[in-house]
Amino acid sequence: MSHHNFIIDSEDPILVTGAAGFIGSQLVKRLLDYGFRNIRCFVRPSSNTNRLRTAIAASGAENTAQIISGNLLSKQDCAQAVNDIGVIFHLAAGGSAKSFPDAFMNSVVTTRNLLEATIQRKCLKRFVNISSLTVYSNQGGSPCRSLDETSPVEADPARRGDAYCYAKAKQDEIVEEYARNFSIPHVTLRPGVVYGPGTGGITARVGIGTFGIFLHLGGFNKLPLTYIDNCADAMVLAGLTKDVDGEVFNITDDDLPSSREFLRLYKRNVTHFRSIYIPHLFSYFLSYIWERYSDWSEGQLPPVFNCRRWYAYWKKATYSNAKLKSRVNWQPKLPTAEGLQEYFRYCREQVRHA
Repeated sequence: MSHHNFIIDSEDPILVTGAAGFIGSQLVKRLLDYGFRNIRCFVRPSSNTNRLRTAIAASGAENTAQIISGNLLSKQDCAQAVNDIGVIFHLAAGGSAKSFPDAFMNSVVTTRNLLEATIQRKCLKRFVNISSLTVYSNQGGSPCRSLDETSPVEADPARRGDAYCYAKAKQDEIVEEYARNFSIPHVTLRPGVVYGPGTGGITARVGIGTFGIFLHLGGFNKLPLTYIDNCADAMVLAGLTKDVDGEVFNITDDDLPSSREFLRLYKRNVTHFRSIYIPHLFSYFLSYIWERYSDWSEGQLPPVFNCRRWYAYWKKATYSNAKLKSRVNWQPKLPTAEGLQEYFRYCREQVRHA
C-alpha cells in the first residue's frame, strides 16, 4: 500500500504496547497489512500471545515483527522498548483494573515512563495515545447532543466512580503535559465500544446485569460501536498520517444501532434472557438517590450508579466520525450490520461452549 501521506516508511521501527490484547493484536495485523514489517510488539510476561503470533504468522512476518516482554512500570524496560523507535502506538492500559490505584499505576505511571524514555532517545516522530470515548462527560448541552472531538471531557473523573474513565482521563492529561513541555509530537485516539470476535458480553451502555436480572438503561440511545477491524484501520491512518500532530480523533462506525436495537438483536442471535427497561427519568432519579446515599454513608454503598455515569452512558447522544473521515481519509470497511453478525456468531459459540 502507498505510504506517500505517512510520517514513516515501511522499514521504520514501530512500537505497539499492549500488543497481545484484543485491539493490540488486530492493530499489529493492520500495520503488517499496510506493509510495515519492523514492528516491536511489547507484551506483559503473563500475556497470552497466541492471537498476536497468529496475526504475525498470517502476514509472514515472523522474522521481522518482534515480540518483547516486559513491564512498563520499569523505566529500564521502557528505555529498551523505545530504543530507535519512530512511532509508538500506546495501547497498554489498566483496562481490567477495578481499583483506582491499579488503574493509575497501569495507565498513568506507565505512560509517564514511556514518555520519559522517549525524551532521552529524541528519535520519536509521533506518540499515538490510545484513549477512550468514555472520557467525555456529556453533561449540559441539548438532550440529544452530538459528541465530537470538541465536546467537554470529564472535569472530575474520580467522581464518576469508574477506575477506567479516571485512568484514561489522567493519561490524556499527562500526554498533553509532556507534549507541551517537551515538544513531543502526538495524536490522541478515542475509540468507542470496540467489538468483534474475541470479546463478548453486552456493554454497560446498554444496561447492567448486576441484580440477577438485566436492567436495560440505554433505551433509544445510539451505541458508539466500532468493529475491531474498522477501529484498527482508523488507528493506523490517524496514527501515521502527516500533519495531524496535536489532534484528537474519535473512532465510531456508521449506521450505529440504538441500545434497544442491539439488545433485541443480541437476544435473537445469541441467547434469550429476561430484561426490564428502566425509563430515562427513573434511571436518572435512581442514580441521583444512589449517589446521595453513597455520599451520606461515606462509601459503605459503592457509587455504582451516579449522575456523572448516567450522563456519560445513558443520556441520549449521537456520535460523529466526520473528523476521522475528512482528516485521514478513513472509511469503515465493514458495515455495522455485517459486523454485528460476525460478533453474534462469535458470542453464540461462546454461549454454546460455556
